[in-house]
Amino acid sequence: MRKVWIEAALNGPWSRAYQPGIPDTIEAIVAEGIACARAGATIIHTHAYDGGGPQTFDWQVYARIIEGIRAAVDVPVYPSIPGLDARGNVADAAATRFAHIEALAERGLLEFAVVDPGSVNFTLTATTAQAKPADTYLNPEAHIRHGLGVAVRHGIHPAFAIYEPGFIRAGAALARASGVKTPIYRFMFSQQFAFCFPPKPYGLAALVTLMEEEASGAPWMTSGLGVDITPLISDTAARGGHIRVGLEDALLGSTATNLRLVEDAVRLVRAEGAEPATAADMRRELAGT
Repeated sequence: MRKVWIEAALNGPWSRAYQPGIPDTIEAIVAEGIACARAGATIIHTHAYDGGGPQTFDWQVYARIIEGIRAAVDVPVYPSIPGLDARGNVADAAATRFAHIEALAERGLLEFAVVDPGSVNFTLTATTAQAKPADTYLNPEAHIRHGLGVAVRHGIHPAFAIYEPGFIRAGAALARASGVKTPIYRFMFSQQFAFCFPPKPYGLAALVTLMEEEASGAPWMTSGLGVDITPLISDTAARGGHIRVGLEDALLGSTATNLRLVEDAVRLVRAEGAEPATAADMRRELAGT
């Protein structure tokens, strides 16, 4: 039977001002990670918070979260990376951005690392002439190469966020050049932001076709930011893809919970005649790529 990975992205960088339901303490993140894994999530992705304030990239906070979840359930848990100053201050360069990844990987706590293969403006679809200019998520190629080098040294898989179709081509080219383990390509659909495609079948078809040409055999996943990917879940499962859901990705201001989003994804995957993958299923699939 076809096994579909379900990744649960628990919170993101939003803070409760934009996404009121996110877990933003170590204890809440651990509890929701465990609940989502037990409900059928194959992978847990989280940003780290330590008491409801701004997110942190302190590896020790991440370690407490990862170890807390993994003490209860065998599931990969992986962190985010900090952005850069869009004014051109490449604040603290590539090594600093990936320092917590290095520290966690050295301690055997990671199977994946975020290495996003391109830069993107977070322009809102509902912007106005008077609006503050959107932030830019900067990923210079030097930083992408550095992140891939970290993944190579520690034998972990890069997780590529595909904010634009060309990121598939760039990610595949840089992955080949680095000799890294097979990346996971995560398609970034959106309704509230103006990158990539809206969550419609033509967008999925285009991205899958490009994947087949540029990175045939690599795993891919339907996800996004500011989006409800529910209409694409059945088509994704039928096409051999995987799913990411959670409050990091959901429409901002969502009233859903991470647990409900995972449970809904499980139901839709089963309706397509597939089953949610276990972590062991996922590891076996990756070992064969």
